[in-house]
Amino acid sequence: MELRTDDWHEIVSHPEIDVVVEVVGGTATALHIIQSALRKGKSVVTANKELMALRGAELWRLANQNGVNLAMEASVAGGIPIHTVLREGIAGDRVLELYGILNGTSNFILTEIEKSNASFQSVLGEAQQLGYAEADPSADVDGMDAGSKLAILAALAFGQNLTPSGIYTEGIRRIMPVDFEYAHQLKHTIRLLCLARQTEEGLLLSVRPSLIPQSAILAQVQGAYNAIWVRGAFGEDTFYYGRGAGARPTGVAVVSDLMRVAREIRFGSPARVSPFAHERLGDNRALPVPTEKLPFYLRFRVEDKAGIIATLATVLARHHIGIDAILQLPREDWRDLPFVITTEPAAEQGIREALLEIRDADFLIEAPLAMPMQRGF
Repeated sequence: MELRTDDWHEIVSHPEIDVVVEVVGGTATALHIIQSALRKGKSVVTANKELMALRGAELWRLANQNGVNLAMEASVAGGIPIHTVLREGIAGDRVLELYGILNGTSNFILTEIEKSNASFQSVLGEAQQLGYAEADPSADVDGMDAGSKLAILAALAFGQNLTPSGIYTEGIRRIMPVDFEYAHQLKHTIRLLCLARQTEEGLLLSVRPSLIPQSAILAQVQGAYNAIWVRGAFGEDTFYYGRGAGARPTGVAVVSDLMRVAREIRFGSPARVSPFAHERLGDNRALPVPTEKLPFYLRFRVEDKAGIIATLATVLARHHIGIDAILQLPREDWRDLPFVITTEPAAEQGIREALLEIRDADFLIEAPLAMPMQRGF
């Protein structure tokens, strides 16, 4: 066989090849490549987060059936060896919760809006010019990329069969510079926060823009960097930080996986126990709506007129939501006035129902924006 080929069938069928590296992306062709390689007794190294989030447990079972390895460290936070941490480094602990900034594109956009007071669209254009954002940025800015990564990490951390469809997901398109002005007044900042937490009701999973205290370590994560904070029952808090994407960090993770798999093959142990296949594995219910009570940041853009606050207060009270503070920065244009209400700790469902009732009010320029104010950092 030549050293270079356009036909992946030649690679997975060649008797002298022991490890197949899949970096084609997408799910359809990549799935066929990985399945074929595993069935032919070849270990696989992949950086495919989308496929691993959707079919990871299934592919690991196939690897185990054929006595080979499936290495996927590069699929999440390429510059941070978080798979190894969860699978081996803190395997003796019981993970209680996991927070993360898992999408470098969104974090770059948010921190640039914060620093430069520029609009989402202008910063997105800059991110595309720098190569941080794709021509179609939807997967990054709408939270799907982070959701795939969170599904993988939560499966590793909690031993559950999870897919991105069970994760409550919101993106960052509606964040405006004024939101950072108000957040700073509250001594907070805004990040696209990934959360996985075990509760009595089930597994709480979410990807959404959230207010976090400026004093929190995650608030210091700038630009295209990723960070993951893990709380264990016994080892307590650990923190992991590094470049989450890009050719070099991802390349390091892929080559490191390849070296590890090659060592294991050389010393006669090509198979490895699946990180999903341990005694805790189950189909734990992912909660469709976050159940914890948190303070919320509610931003309204209105055409200023009398009675707006009274109307909003009445609706919020009807849904058992108390007002903590009302913030209004000086503005000259009364036809487009952004202001903020922060609430006392409230249930997510109540917030949603209240905003649904409010959304058709004649003074609103656009639907209200709601973000939880996260605590516990």
